[in-house]
Amino acid sequence: MRICTTIFLTDETVTPVRLARELEQRGFGGLYLPEHTHIPVSRRTPYPMGGELPREYGRTLDPFVALGQAAAVTERLALGTGITLVAQHDPIDLAKQAATLDHLSGGRFTLGVGYGWNVEEAADHGVEWATRRDRVRDRMALMRALWADEPTGYAGASGSVQASEAHPKPFQRPRGPVNGPRTLIGGGAGPKLFAHIAEYADGWLPIGGGGLTESLPKLRAVWEEAGRDPKSLQVVPYAVLPSPGKLAHYAELGIEEVVLQLPPADEPEVLRTLDAYAAYL
Repeated sequence: MRICTTIFLTDETVTPVRLARELEQRGFGGLYLPEHTHIPVSRRTPYPMGGELPREYGRTLDPFVALGQAAAVTERLALGTGITLVAQHDPIDLAKQAATLDHLSGGRFTLGVGYGWNVEEAADHGVEWATRRDRVRDRMALMRALWADEPTGYAGASGSVQASEAHPKPFQRPRGPVNGPRTLIGGGAGPKLFAHIAEYADGWLPIGGGGLTESLPKLRAVWEEAGRDPKSLQVVPYAVLPSPGKLAHYAELGIEEVVLQLPPADEPEVLRTLDAYAAYL
């Protein structure tokens, strides 16, 4: 099982360069970074985990800039977003960012796709909350058009692009209905999420990794009904606090990659946590 990590990198934590080097030297598989452009102080939307919103949510580094630094100082470390708030991005710009990072890293990039939870943040980006999932689906289709080998246009409900020269292309090659970087969709188990995963992604990024015994058979059924290769489905439990029993359970379910949560802390504390997590490598 490949052991990766995620962390809220901020202006107060270990730097992307130091962390990436330490991860690769220690044998960890990858680094995933979350995204929040800003957190409106009105705070009308409650924190999903309950209680006060942690300080790091309003201080996160831009994940593409930070991962670009990480890519430049590593050779094998996988790089991912966990997640990118696709509805909040201009899809033409986002397609360029993702393709560039995948190209420059030699295909090490995973685009983690998410729908968000902070209504006020999304509203400032012009996102109508009730339609955000369809907006993400539409924008992913537009990006796939730009990633296609030949100039391809796209017209959708939330955006369009003319057939265009758009380079660099992602390093990773098309597979099934998917092209572009490896794409994993985050979110809670459910029919609509599973349908979207089967339509335009490589797999699922379930936050916390709970309930997989019940949900995985349902996702696999939807995946196969969509004509996808059963062996190609990737499920990557995300932001996991590990234990030997938990990782053994994932292995029994056929999971080959897990993303462990690091504290949003300074370098000494993060390195101590990596020392503890080394037992799972």
